[in-house]
Amino acid sequence: MVSVGTVILMLPIATEAPGSASFIEALFTATSAVCIVGLIVVSTPDYWSTFGEVVIMGLFQVGGFGIMTMSSLLVVLVSRRMNLRSRLTTAAETKSLGLGDVRRVVTGVAKLSITFEVTVMVILTTRLIVGHDESFGRALYLGTFHAVSAFNNAGFSLYNDSLEGFVNDPLVLLPIAIAAICGGIGFPVLLEMRRQFWKPRGWSLHTKLTVSMTVLLLVLGSAFIMASEWRNDETLGPLSLAGKFLNGFFHGAMPRSTGFNSLDVEQMTEATWLGTDVLMFIGAGSAGTGGGIKVTTFALLFFVIYSELRGEPHVNIFDRQISSRVQRQALTVALLTVALVVIPTVFILFVTDLFSLDRVLFEVISAACTVGLSTGITADLPAGIQGLLVVLMFVGRLGPITLGTALALRQRTRLYELPEGRPIIG
Repeated sequence: MVSVGTVILMLPIATEAPGSASFIEALFTATSAVCIVGLIVVSTPDYWSTFGEVVIMGLFQVGGFGIMTMSSLLVVLVSRRMNLRSRLTTAAETKSLGLGDVRRVVTGVAKLSITFEVTVMVILTTRLIVGHDESFGRALYLGTFHAVSAFNNAGFSLYNDSLEGFVNDPLVLLPIAIAAICGGIGFPVLLEMRRQFWKPRGWSLHTKLTVSMTVLLLVLGSAFIMASEWRNDETLGPLSLAGKFLNGFFHGAMPRSTGFNSLDVEQMTEATWLGTDVLMFIGAGSAGTGGGIKVTTFALLFFVIYSELRGEPHVNIFDRQISSRVQRQALTVALLTVALVVIPTVFILFVTDLFSLDRVLFEVISAACTVGLSTGITADLPAGIQGLLVVLMFVGRLGPITLGTALALRQRTRLYELPEGRPIIG
């Protein structure tokens, strides 16, 4: 899809001005759309024609649907390749998928996507007509584009300042934030919650972890943004109390992998950038349209540390004991993602001194964790660095999924055990 999108976006019809997009512009935009990132090197509303914008929307719609479907189906694959005992455990913890029913997974993802996107599209279209004096056709186009972009966590906007023009409009910001959160939670969780929303005790461990950590990170992220930016005259400072809470919540949700912004990210404090780095790195839920190491991975590592500090022999979460194999998988995904962030950051700082560490780190995490937020340096990076970000977006989107599946499928039985060793720790 990336190659197809690149070729189409290089056609003269895809750009507003005469001529065609360069290869790096088309490749970067197509990769960002398919991998549902949202980073851009050219202005989406100014540079691309209506045809080009529709192509971009089609790319992140296909990308989001493909990611949710592939992630869900990989759970089915993993469960089939495990031994009987592991298979029964996995089936119990992912019961919402209806393991083995491939058609049900695909149609389920399609129905959920359409439901959320149409609902948000209707709300946004109505609001743009009533509150912002847009014509019906223009409002419908804008509402559809942003609804699809929000649910797929793409972060593409048809406004040059993203959503800064709606900083005081909850009827635009809240539907987009809710769609982004639901898209990032993941299909298995959404399907299970649809069936047992009022029976949380019957939820699987995966759903309990995803929902609880999502709520916790939303609260902590929003509180952090408000505390850090409360008196910043360039962001939250001039807003009313309601406006501060609205935009604090919005920007607490966006780093989870969406990429929209209602405040100028470039004018935020360095502390806010660092906190946003953490939220982007954690990301959203598994089998969803979000990126990062996933909230379940982060939660599992937290409980590993908690159990170790308490001196407990096993890691227990809710009413389940977590196997050492799953703990190693989570640690592997987290540390490899750290490497995916650190190595490119060091390389960029080594080959160019155009930007400071905090800006480069922010950009790399945004690309590798498929978020799309930026401090405004993407378009100013050298073409070679933009090419590196293309690789990061691609690896960041497919890497955690394929790595997690490979680790789950890779089971080796050792016929002997080595003597136990105890190196000094700390």
